[in-house]
Amino acid sequence: MVCGGLYSQPKVTSLRDFPAESQTESMSMTPYEAIGGEPVLRTLTKRFYALMDTLPEATACRKIHPKDMTRSEEKLFEYLSGWLGGPPLYTDKYGHPMLRRRHLPAKIGTEEADGWLLCFRQAWNEVITDKALGDALLPQVESLGRHMINV
Repeated sequence: MVCGGLYSQPKVTSLRDFPAESQTESMSMTPYEAIGGEPVLRTLTKRFYALMDTLPEATACRKIHPKDMTRSEEKLFEYLSGWLGGPPLYTDKYGHPMLRRRHLPAKIGTEEADGWLLCFRQAWNEVITDKALGDALLPQVESLGRHMINV
């Protein structure tokens, strides 16, 4: 994402990037492994889209998504899998993400980005237990969400 480009894997595997008191055993793994791999990532993406359907603050974001978000949920799962250091499912299917370019047909303003980010942060905080990992990754997700703004 932000480090080295929009699809670079998060830079959280080096312990020297964190103060000693915030280092966890999980930081020697990929973020994908640290969160619990596929089952936890599926739970995260499912919760993300459930929040988008229910949080009033996400209404503007929800409106730019299709009525049935099954495909959107699967694409997010595939993207995050590779971005977090797991199987590169998204790039295997679709090639380089080019996320901003792929999102240009949707009018994404601050309200839409804020709603998306709120859903992501809340889903992450509900599903992922490693606070240090969240502290390292969520700012990168925030930057990506802001990068999608195109109006």
